[in-house]
Amino acid sequence: MAVEGIPRQSLVDVLEARLREDILSGTHEPGSLLPPERELAAGYGVTRTTLKHALTRLEKAGLLSTRHGIGTRVLDYLRLGGAELLPMLAAQDPAWLREIFEVRRHIGTLVAGRAAVRRTVRQARRLEELLQQVAGAPDADATQLADVEVHRELARATGNRVYLLLTNTLFNAYLPVRRALRAPFEDAAEAAVRLAPVVHAVSERREEEARRAAEAYLRCTEKIMLSSLSRARKRPVDDRSA
Repeated sequence: MAVEGIPRQSLVDVLEARLREDILSGTHEPGSLLPPERELAAGYGVTRTTLKHALTRLEKAGLLSTRHGIGTRVLDYLRLGGAELLPMLAAQDPAWLREIFEVRRHIGTLVAGRAAVRRTVRQARRLEELLQQVAGAPDADATQLADVEVHRELARATGNRVYLLLTNTLFNAYLPVRRALRAPFEDAAEAAVRLAPVVHAVSERREEEARRAAEAYLRCTEKIMLSSLSRARKRPVDDRSA
């Protein structure tokens, strides 16, 4: 089995992560101005050039705002931020994952119901094909990605593109910790069995059954994923059993 290489981090990457952690943890409070660049760079032990690169990234991420002559201000991301912040928030604090999964469950249930009403014959056939791809996936990673494609197709079958974008957003939200959430997909055949009631109910236009099946599926996988994530966080850093 191929071993995935460990990505190399530049000093800018490390500083960005450290600043992000300090912002999200409240060390740099929302609404406050960061110290002058020279002082801030010295405090983190980096050059001003490195600091500028890290600040630019965090400004693009919606955590900071820089105005010439005033300085760099920490934004209140809960008031001003959007869904694009979710991946970094989920990576920063596991508590966000519970909230993300709650929304995933509610949206997924709505999507399944609407898909059952609106799906086309072609989409029903495509859902069944994608379900078979889940069952035949060669490993947990491929199974997980195949599962995502089923949910994308369900969202597409609603005929409402906003549901599709929301589905993408929710998947991207836990993308940074996806590898720790593969437990429901270790057995591809079992994963397909769990998902099959959703696909079949949608294919057969049974709206209420589709909603119930989606709710049950999403609750089940959520429970397994959060449990596996909890175990992963307790595992020693040098554990190479995966």
